[in-house]
Amino acid sequence: MSNSTLNIIKIGGNVIDDDIQLEAFLEKFAAIPGKKILVHGGGKIASRVAEKMGLKVKMVDGRRITDKDMLDVVTMVYAGLTNKNIVATLQKYKCDAIGLSGADGNVIKAVKRPVKEIDYGFAGDILADSVNSLAIKKFLDAGFTPVFSAITHNGNGQLLNTNADTIASALAVNMTEHYETSLIYCFEKNGVLKDINDENSVIETITAKQFEMYKDSGIISEGMIPKLQNAFDAINKGVKSVYIGNASNLHLFQQQKFGTCLVNK
Repeated sequence: MSNSTLNIIKIGGNVIDDDIQLEAFLEKFAAIPGKKILVHGGGKIASRVAEKMGLKVKMVDGRRITDKDMLDVVTMVYAGLTNKNIVATLQKYKCDAIGLSGADGNVIKAVKRPVKEIDYGFAGDILADSVNSLAIKKFLDAGFTPVFSAITHNGNGQLLNTNADTIASALAVNMTEHYETSLIYCFEKNGVLKDINDENSVIETITAKQFEMYKDSGIISEGMIPKLQNAFDAINKGVKSVYIGNASNLHLFQQQKFGTCLVNK
């Protein structure tokens, strides 16, 4: 295990859709010293582009159905438009970024999600051995900052649409082989809130035991549950810590004052 540290930061939510907020976030991201990786989605932009093209956007429980036409759109938007705009902005702030999909350098493979009650189409699920951590380490050691879009591949020429939160978590777990790794989820909320209507009610630290208590009492509910389950899964597999907080406060991460910190205690 190398002594160096690695921060893996996932940007999502409404920040990606807002050019001003996104640029402010990227300036803060560029200023974080040391080795880092950025993972991004871009779902709302993809939906807008699809509608302009006359394609119907289909969602089930917040998950996109990715048929052949929608796969073309998400590939264009995630791996093209959104990824390259982010990379160009990071270059502006002297961060030598390199935009990647999972297919580039064969860094993240996935398998097409099996059809059960619902056919999600070309949605990709990541397996335990899906991440080529040595290839990613080469980019980092060469001084590049990888910027991952939410597109992977199956090794047989098929691109797949893969959840960006899942990509960030899989990267964090696999990179623990080489670095002391922290995972940071950035969105528009200040962190995990005790009261959903009070942005100042941030829970500063959560252990796995507290997570179960908050879940049982209904303080943590709905979409935050799978996010935190993924996060604790990453911690159990060797990730040092997971943070969840507001993209506009990323500069506070250095002082460990950023959002909610999930820890293994």
